[in-house]
Formats: sequence, structure tokens, C-alpha cells
Amino acid sequence: MFIATLVAEGLSAGQLSDAQDRLAGVDCAPGARHWLDEGRAADLLFVSHPDAARAALEGAFSFTDVIVQPAANREKKLLIADMDSTMITVECIDELADYAGIKPQIAEVTERAMRGELDFASALDARVALLAGLDEGAIDLCLAERVRNSPGAEALVKTMRARGALTVLVSGGFTRFAVPVGARLGFERVIANVLEVGKGQLTGTVTKPIVDSATKETTLLGAAGERGLDLRETLAVGDGANDLAMIRKAGLGVAYRAKPIVAASAGARIDHGDLTALLYAQGIARADWAA
Repeated sequence: MFIATLVAEGLSAGQLSDAQDRLAGVDCAPGARHWLDEGRAADLLFVSHPDAARAALEGAFSFTDVIVQPAANREKKLLIADMDSTMITVECIDELADYAGIKPQIAEVTERAMRGELDFASALDARVALLAGLDEGAIDLCLAERVRNSPGAEALVKTMRARGALTVLVSGGFTRFAVPVGARLGFERVIANVLEVGKGQLTGTVTKPIVDSATKETTLLGAAGERGLDLRETLAVGDGANDLAMIRKAGLGVAYRAKPIVAASAGARIDHGDLTALLYAQGIARADWAA
């Protein structure tokens, strides 16, 4: 059995009927449907052909996210999440570069790296080198002024953790941002790169080895093994090319408002709603979210 979860503000019963018709039209043998939260999220059960179901439903309804997955192991016991442009709304290195007056040139490299056009580690080294000499105080200023939680991030993390899941923030960004972000969102563990500082200034270097795509994948596999979890019980979410490996390995791998290469390869996409869509995807209604 499979489930298609539809999430949108103003979701209607008519759309659900239309969705069931679309599933029938591609031989998915649709069954029951029910609301998770009326007017916001609903489940449609069906018997077969999940790839055809996803193709039939994605993009069929305006501003609606669709998550198709097996009914078994729906609620996940491990969350591995990217930070920049996923759990928070900005790319920290780009915002830090603004304090150095070089945001445009660094942001261009960031964008290309996230699209998978550049080697992540080399691109990070090159960008950090340009920050050499920046006053260390710019980090805390940037954190206070510009780093904001993505909508739904706190509810997602704290609800999963309250229900017994292990929650891990794994970032190709920096510990000076990731540690406080992880703490306020409720992550149990945080892994990120270390910006090196000397005499109150950034040295332009990062401690090696760099947290990269391989690190994220290894973290997912290691945490699942530690908890004795089948990979079908895991959830990974990110937006950039360095998130692809963990997204592909996870039971539910989600591209969140992601770069095209990620959106095309992930098992699920969130393009319209916020991160609470991943609670609905697990069958967790709003009444059961952590405060």
C-alpha cells in the first residue's frame, strides 16, 4: 500500500476527488482518503505504481506539495537536515561576505556550488579565503541580524525529537552558526565546518576535513546503524547538490525549495509549503505537533 499526501493552504475536497481520479487514470487503484488537517493536508491511499502516481499528481494542483511513499515505515525515526537555505532562510557565508563588502562574488560561487557545477570543498576553500581579515565579531552580528529559522523548522525538529527520533543537523556551513541554530531548533546533534580565527580575525581557512556530501551520507548511515534503523525509517532534507547523496539514501529524501539538480533527483519535493509538510508526510496532524 502507498500514500500520497497533499499539502496546501485551502486544499479542497474537490481537489482530493480530482486526485483520486488521476490515480485511477494511471492504474494506481486508489482507495480511501482522509484529512490530516481539513483544508490543509490529506492522505490518499492507493495500491500500486508509485512513480506513476507521483507523475500524475505533482504539478496538477497549484501551490500544492505532493509526497508519495510506501505506507510502511511512514513515521521516521531519524532526521538528517541541511542548514543553509533549508533549516534557515539564508546562506550564512553569503551574508558574512556582505559584512566584508564582497557578497556578490561569493554568492555567485555559492550558487554554482549548490547547483553542482563546482567541487564543494574547493569552492568552500576559495570563498573562505576571501574572508581573511574579517573581524570575528561579524559572525555574531550576522547571526543576530540575518539568520532566521525557516518556517516550520522548529515544529518539525521538536516534534520528531519528542516522538523519539534522533535529529541531526549536518551543515557544509560553520559551527559558529550551526551550533546556536541547532540549539534553538532542538537538534540533538550538530556537525559543521570550523572557521579558523586568529587575533580576532578570520584567517581565511577552514579546519580539515571539510564537512561535505560524503560526510552527510556517512552521518545518515552511521546514525541509522547506531539506532538499529532500516534506512526506510530515515528522513533527509536539503536544497543543494551536496545534499544529494544523503537524500538518495534516506527512506524519505526531500528536496526543500531546492536547486534543479536536487529537485529532479529527490524522492519528494517541497516547493510551496513550509517544513511542517514533512510532519504531514509522516501522518502527524497539527494537533500532535510539539509546542
